[in-house]
Amino acid sequence: MASEDVKARESAVSTIVNLAEEAKLAREGVKAPSYAVLSICKSLVAGGVAGGVSRTAVAPLERLKILLQVQNSHSIKYNGTVQGLKYIWKTEGFRGLFKGNGTNCARIVPNSAVKFFSYEQASKAILLLYQQQTGNEDAQLTPVLRLGAGACAGIIAMSATYPMDMVRGRLTVQTEKSPFQYRGMFHALSTVLREEGPRALYKGWLPSVIGVIPYVGLNFAVYESLKDWLVKANGLAGDSELSVVTRLACGAAAGTFGQTVAYPLDVIRRRMQMVGWKDAASIVTGEGRSKARLEYNGMIDAFRKTVRHEGFGALYKGLVPNSVKVVPSIALAFVTYEMVKDILGVEIKISD
Repeated sequence: MASEDVKARESAVSTIVNLAEEAKLAREGVKAPSYAVLSICKSLVAGGVAGGVSRTAVAPLERLKILLQVQNSHSIKYNGTVQGLKYIWKTEGFRGLFKGNGTNCARIVPNSAVKFFSYEQASKAILLLYQQQTGNEDAQLTPVLRLGAGACAGIIAMSATYPMDMVRGRLTVQTEKSPFQYRGMFHALSTVLREEGPRALYKGWLPSVIGVIPYVGLNFAVYESLKDWLVKANGLAGDSELSVVTRLACGAAAGTFGQTVAYPLDVIRRRMQMVGWKDAASIVTGEGRSKARLEYNGMIDAFRKTVRHEGFGALYKGLVPNSVKVVPSIALAFVTYEMVKDILGVEIKISD
């Protein structure tokens, strides 16, 4: 009888222990997703802040670049970086330098957030597959694999926010004397939808996709590879030991290289975004002196007509102000992203 009591007590204790273990696992199961969601939110916030800070800092150069990209060669108003900025200041004032920046930030904050987050997730997935294929659990991402991860991130982020980029381009090129005025991002979106249809919001998407592969891909690949090289060359424990100045230099090098390769596609994208806008010809040629319609039958046709009518150099219109802005813009984006993640307590090493 005593042995039965002992067995009963042991059974009760075992049941209590099992219930306690199940409760512990249940609590851990609840905490894990919560922690993951918090980490994702922090990563998205860091990316969004990085994008907003970097783009606002170079907004005047960004606007001038777009004006130069779509400017008609027979009616020159913006002739170089310094002259162009002075002309905008003279004709439109301080606010003119930042025209379209609100829309740009409304686009770039979610774009940057999605881009940085997508890059981290793509890097982890690609690294895991690479380690499984090679059978080496200590394998690291190569520059080519980083290029692939960056390209994936760029395509996802660009596609998710492309309609805002399209209307931002139109808001940016209109001046005080333009025959028709978009009153803001939502007015531009609704007007394009009403007058040109939903597909118009994705005009220029194809060259954007093609261009984002070398641009964003090379940005991340060069940036991460330079950091890794510097860490190994200086015998550091990790890239967190690199100074802000060093990270800025890595970001600047990455941005310069990527934008030079992809720039012609950016010019074609901007020009295709103007197609179908009945007042575009007036805006890009200067106060309506030419009413010729802007028509491109696709990306190849846009390339061909641009080179035939304006020469090969037209594919690099606005490259100078873009080069001036891309160094601080990309550098600030990377450094701000990592600093915000440090402040929020998110692990920033993504190549391990």
